[in-house]
Amino acid sequence: MHHTQIPADLLSLLRQGTVIPAMPLALNEKREFQAKRQRALARYYIDAGAGGIAVGVHSTQFEIRDPGINLFEKVLSSVAEATDDWSQKHGKRLLKIAGICGRTEQALREAKFVLQHGYHAGLLSLSAYREDSEETMLEHCRGVAEHIPLIGFYLQPAVGGRILPYSFWRKFAEIDNLIAIKIAPFNRYQTLDVVRAVCEAGREKEIALYTGNDDNIVLDLLTEYCLQTSLGEKRVRIKGGLLGHWCVWTQSAVKLLQQMHEISAQKTVPAEILSLAIQVTDCNAAFFDAANQFRGCIPGIHEVLRRQGLLEGTWCLNPQEVLSPGQSEEIDRVCRSYPQLNDDAFVKANLERWLQD
Repeated sequence: MHHTQIPADLLSLLRQGTVIPAMPLALNEKREFQAKRQRALARYYIDAGAGGIAVGVHSTQFEIRDPGINLFEKVLSSVAEATDDWSQKHGKRLLKIAGICGRTEQALREAKFVLQHGYHAGLLSLSAYREDSEETMLEHCRGVAEHIPLIGFYLQPAVGGRILPYSFWRKFAEIDNLIAIKIAPFNRYQTLDVVRAVCEAGREKEIALYTGNDDNIVLDLLTEYCLQTSLGEKRVRIKGGLLGHWCVWTQSAVKLLQQMHEISAQKTVPAEILSLAIQVTDCNAAFFDAANQFRGCIPGIHEVLRRQGLLEGTWCLNPQEVLSPGQSEEIDRVCRSYPQLNDDAFVKANLERWLQD
């Protein structure tokens, strides 16, 4: 599949910038897949105004691919069906993004499966290439891109990524079937490497830049990069977010992104928006367990959804993956401190409808 086969309205939305939650995995206390709760999450994101959903990614737990668990196909087919059904009923079409992992053979197998289930693009993890050369990684990326439109993924080392230099991104940006890059190194220098590489390649109008920097969401969305390149001056922005943080309080995230777009058009940033940026980062520190090197990041987002009633518990496929000591209290604190950032009332009003068969 080539990116020209993606519906024009969805490709345009991606380039304009939208909210794409990185979807968590719904499990019961026996750590079994809960299709009903997974379906409810998809309905929540659609009704909240998200423009896309990413599933099979880090927050969905990479372990769904493990042979003893074998949930990749079940989860991704279930989400695709639920998304298509709810979107059709409510007259809205969503960009469906599938996480693609592993060495080339596995990645191509996953790409084939998700295309059969109507996914539009693959978010390509390079975690399986931590020790390989740049050229080996690029050959892998080019090979996968021959089969599915790609969204690049700069994943921070703390959760399985690796440092990728400017030279990698400059060549990566030349891949024809590349439609976006999720920039998530949690590092300003490395974020700039990606932006500069896309501009130097002359692809800034074709490749949408999305923040995955959950520690810097608001400022990423407000910043205009003014870069001098070999092709002349380039002015670009990170247009949207593909974020684990946005899989909770999603309706508020949609409002936040709209506000950021409006402020960017005015070219003047009110001082209170800088305070908002810190408030969002403070929430993320609690949800993602920054104090403990992100060990509780997945249980943390589960806990927020549990409190709203969308999930039954915080269970992960790995029994060792639990809330860190003090993390629940930190979530209590940010919920008290920033009630304007949640969408509890919206969820409460719709939860019963989303949980219906």
